Amino acid sequence: MKRNMTSRLLNETEASAYIGMSKSYLRKARMEGNRKNRTPAPKFIKIDRTVRYPIEELETWLGKFHRLEHLGQQYEMDI
Repeated sequence: MKRNMTSRLLNETEASAYIGMSKSYLRKARMEGNRKNRTPAPKFIKIDRTVRYPIEELETWLGKFHRLEHLGQQYEMDI
């Protein structure tokens, strides 16, 4: 079965909803790149003036963050 390529690529609005972050975060992250003490930006594809986010890259990006049951875990993990 042939996969629909467009279903694997999300526009800015769809990507922001998918990861639960604002569109302005994605725009700022694209413009500034990865900066010290900032959440790194997810990878994207730019074709001419069109920006698309591959779902696989968003999944990889989300997987880089700690999964916590409560905020105290964050400090337990750092020790």
